[in-house]
Amino acid sequence: MKPMLSEFAILGRTPMFAEPLHVGRPGIPDRQAFLQRIENVLDSGQLTNGGPMVCEFEQTLQRRLGVRHVVAVCNGTMALQLMAVAGGLQGEVIVPSMTFIATAHALQWVGLTPVFADIDARTHTLDPDSVARCVSERTSAILGVHLWGNTCDVTALQKIARRHQLRLLFDASHAFGCSLNGVPVGRFGDAEAFSFHATKILHSIEGGAVVTDDDAIAHRCRLLRNFGITGLTQIESPGTNARMNELCAAAGLTSLEALDDVIVQNLSNLRLYQTILEAVPGLSLVAPVREVDSNGQYVVVEVNEQAFGLSRDQLLNILRAEGVFARSYFAPGCHHAPPYAGHPRHTPVPLPTTERLLQELIQLPTGSSIGQPEIRQIGALLDAVRRHAADLRHSLKARLPIYRHPMDPSQPDTPDHHRIPEAA
Repeated sequence: MKPMLSEFAILGRTPMFAEPLHVGRPGIPDRQAFLQRIENVLDSGQLTNGGPMVCEFEQTLQRRLGVRHVVAVCNGTMALQLMAVAGGLQGEVIVPSMTFIATAHALQWVGLTPVFADIDARTHTLDPDSVARCVSERTSAILGVHLWGNTCDVTALQKIARRHQLRLLFDASHAFGCSLNGVPVGRFGDAEAFSFHATKILHSIEGGAVVTDDDAIAHRCRLLRNFGITGLTQIESPGTNARMNELCAAAGLTSLEALDDVIVQNLSNLRLYQTILEAVPGLSLVAPVREVDSNGQYVVVEVNEQAFGLSRDQLLNILRAEGVFARSYFAPGCHHAPPYAGHPRHTPVPLPTTERLLQELIQLPTGSSIGQPEIRQIGALLDAVRRHAADLRHSLKARLPIYRHPMDPSQPDTPDHHRIPEAA
């Protein structure tokens, strides 16, 4: 497979996959079960405003996670915003830069200042020592991110939060179905925020939730998501429209029914990737840490340029030309993006581990739409790229025409980027 240099799609030949393989392709729930729930919603005549489907979704999640409160909202970003406001945060909040930009933007949007701390090289979550160096008299909270399903060092962060009387919150968007030493994600800190976006392992097409055992935070979140209205007309406080609708809740309930089977397949995919990558010098799977039960949602690989022969970005472009739509989350990093770049107040400490990993990490396709035959093909492709790395590197540096997959929207049409000819 790709035995000759001239056969690589990035040099103009036929892609390995005409139909691309994606990172985070939405899982389609049981159609009949979903459509029956849609029929029930339509029959009820209530499409939104806290109907029975949303209530059932919240109650089902409460039982699964073992928490007192689940407040379903329209998306994960709104969950972060409501959680921050309901928690009474002010001033600065310590977060990782190695996260989706929504984590920082959600804080900035409600008038808070994100302050970026470094991450642990093993878990890719907040480094407690770096967090401690970021605490100032303006700090009101720590917002950790359970990245790739790896949980934060909850114990160490809790000690810092207690020492400085800070709120401890978590962005758990990657971690539904994960647990730390047997305790489900959703039960840590003062509150946690989930995203149920279509790309997540549990999805409601669009949606999110704030999960907490804190009665006051839950009460405040419920007010905030409904304009601050109580009863029919009484206004208790300012608020917004963050409600989840009934159709999204129907999708969430149906997705939840399939969740355990999806996790089993994800973990099977992850084990196969690990076996394959052990034979490819320069590529190392970022495995879940031992004490965490992972959902296997992400296949994350570190690219050692010296050992592999190509940089992460060169490999990314080669794979995408072949229809393996790998990603490079979360380059360039929140601290390099507007409006945070160049402002010392956002980055008061060095971020060496973050900077390195932002240049080395790649995520490979997995999920319910990817089977072992496709993973073996990806493995064979990675092996071929490694064997031809020197020649591919020379070709890319020579600025020959670089071709992209016909279905890839990621690269603009420029003199150096061409769509693969139909007859290739």
